[in-house]
Amino acid sequence: MPEKSPTLLERAKKIRLILMDIDGTLTDGGVCLISLPNNGDIAEMKVFNSQDGLAIKLAHIMGIKTGFITGRKSPAVQQRADELSVAYVYLGQATKTAAFEDCMRKAGVAADEVAYLGDDLPDMPVSKLAGLAVAVANAAPELKAICHYVTRAKGGEGAAREVVELILKAQGRWEEAVPKALA
Repeated sequence: MPEKSPTLLERAKKIRLILMDIDGTLTDGGVCLISLPNNGDIAEMKVFNSQDGLAIKLAHIMGIKTGFITGRKSPAVQQRADELSVAYVYLGQATKTAAFEDCMRKAGVAADEVAYLGDDLPDMPVSKLAGLAVAVANAAPELKAICHYVTRAKGGEGAAREVVELILKAQGRWEEAVPKALA
């Protein structure tokens, strides 16, 4: 990773909770709807990056809590959250501020101890609240303009991994974390 500014590293050192959007952030943003042949029901498919998943598990192992805040209601997201031990999951959020504030309260953290990773306009209000606001590489320009950091990785292509690594390295805990990255 390229050299990070001292201000960015100071923000990252404080992080105790990482909150993330899903579509366009932990996925490539595609929404795959599948018509089931037997009963005509519709199923949704999401593709998650395995390196992002490992990083989220590693954050949990290292004592950093995680959460998902998304506008869509998706059993696939709940399943992925369960697999990764994600502490806070908010589905179907038309606006994300109330969920963000609820996560802070439940986690017992202040806003400057929260990182938020997003990709689009609905992520702007919570990004303005976060101590470390991060946009994925292919995020909306308006979101990038207000974030503290823009990942090199696009949404669904390792952006969450990049953020977890940034935080743990800033906290001087990356070398301790690496051997704990269990499959």
